[in-house]
Parts: sequence; C-alpha cells; structure tokens
Amino acid sequence: MKRIFVVGCPRSGTTIVQALLARYPNVLTLPETAFFESVFGGIGQRWQDPDVRRDPWYRRHGFFARSHGPRRLHRLETELLGLSQAPPWRIEPCIRRFVRLLDEAASLQRCEAWVEKTPNHVMYVEEIARHVADARFVHVLRNGEDVVASVVDADLIHPTHAFHGGVRHWVRRWNRVMEVQIAQLGAPGHYVLCLEDLVEQFDRQWERLCAFLDFDSSLPLTATPHNAVANAAAEPWKRNALSGVVQRTMRKSENLFGPRMLEWMRSSLVSYDDIRARVARVQECGAQRSCAAKFALPETRTPGRDRAFAA
Repeated sequence: MKRIFVVGCPRSGTTIVQALLARYPNVLTLPETAFFESVFGGIGQRWQDPDVRRDPWYRRHGFFARSHGPRRLHRLETELLGLSQAPPWRIEPCIRRFVRLLDEAASLQRCEAWVEKTPNHVMYVEEIARHVADARFVHVLRNGEDVVASVVDADLIHPTHAFHGGVRHWVRRWNRVMEVQIAQLGAPGHYVLCLEDLVEQFDRQWERLCAFLDFDSSLPLTATPHNAVANAAAEPWKRNALSGVVQRTMRKSENLFGPRMLEWMRSSLVSYDDIRARVARVQECGAQRSCAAKFALPETRTPGRDRAFAA
C-alpha cells in the first residue's frame, strides 16, 4: 500500500494536486482529516506564531485528555468502515489505527495507494514519517504573493477561522512553510513540486511525480477524481480545484492590494524565484540530498523585524 501525504501552505495548490492524484487509477483519497494536527496539537507553535501558549503536559507526554484526536479517529472509522469502537487514548496506538483504517478502506476499493491531504500536516512531517511506514510526501509550493492574496480573498468571501490573521500573519506563515519544505528538498520520501511548474510543464512534472510515487505515467487519467476530494458546500473556496484538471489560475494580488502593500509584501517574502530555481536544479540532478545541499536556502525575512509596514 502506497501511503501519500500532500502538504503545503494553505491556498498553495494542495487541493488541485490531491484531485489530480485521485484521477489516477486505483487511488483512494478523502477530504482533509487534520488527524495529525489533532493528535500532536501545537499548530500555532509550529507556525511560530507570536503569543501562542505552550501545549499542556498531557499532550507533551502522549496523552489525549480533552483533545480532538480520538474523536476524529472515531468519526473516520464510522464514515469509512462503519466501525464503532472506543478509540485509544495514547498517540502511538491511535496513529496505528488511523493508518490501518486507510489501508483497509483502500483495499476494500481495490486501490494500491491512498492520498491524505491536510495542508497543516506540513508542520508534522517528521512525526508522520516516524510513525507511518513508507510514507511519501508531496510538498506543494506556490508564489508567496499569490498565496497571501488567495488567503485574503477567501477570507473576504467566505470568512472562516482557517484564514484569519491578515497579511502580516500570512506573510510570516508562508516564509515559515518555505523554511520547512526546503529543508526536505531531496530527502528520501519527499518530493517538492512548484505549482507554477506543474501548470507550465505538466507532462514533464507529471512524469517526475509518477516516478517518485511509483505510478505509471503512461496510464490515462480519468475525467474526474474517483473519490470526494472535499465538501464544496462546506469549503466553497476549493470548488475550482475539485476537478483535478490543472490550469493557470488568475493572479489576485494586484487587484486586492495597493502599491505600498505590494511593495512591503515583496520585500518581506522570501524570494520565490530563488526557491523555484533551486527546486528545478535539484529535480534535474535526480532529487538527491547530496545535490540539494549544494544550493543554499534564501534568507528568511521576518515581517516587522527589519522593516515595519506603516498603514
């Protein structure tokens, strides 16, 4: 069973990549589970958000007291397999049950792989790799300016806690995700994919992604995903990505932000051109960590530390 995790900054294209993989034969996918985020907690600390509280002692010692982890597992077991049994209240057995659940659900549909996509799981890749045997991670990257604009636009149209925080907050978070993802560039079990490259060079990028996942790139894709990728009624901002058909997206930043805000964003975001060029170089030389080490990560800038934005 191939166990695939699609991760990245919210609004970076993880849904379209998940839906694309769901068009490949014999792949099971499902809406975001947020399982590992619920199990391990501390997402604010992982993002390095300011003024976040440290997790209580029971989480740090592997207990679930008053957490959402077991309840998420119970709901998934009920939805996927019709099971109704008490979930364990420690981390390791809970994760084993989660992996077994997805393995069994995929096997029942005669699938050879399953895809779990929760963007915030990018902050838990080390724990997932430690607890899930043979886990493969597809990291989706997208231009920071476009990500921040997409988050702000989604929050304006469909207000939700997931997109709260404003421009400074999401500039900081995007920079943090780049730091985490580039650290995995070339590592075994990790594949870093720039959304813009997938749009502009689909055949080449699809072939490389299939090689990483041990998929046959010559097999025809279905017209639509085999399984539900997301609930469009509950998450309408994902509607355009649910087909799994990769196409160019409209850039929103210049329509949403004025010149001063754009100037501040561009000076505060890590250089995406440098990151994209580094990803391309590593892909060309076989995506080996020894090759990845040749290229340095662009310096991360912290909004407000070296330059404050005056309204």
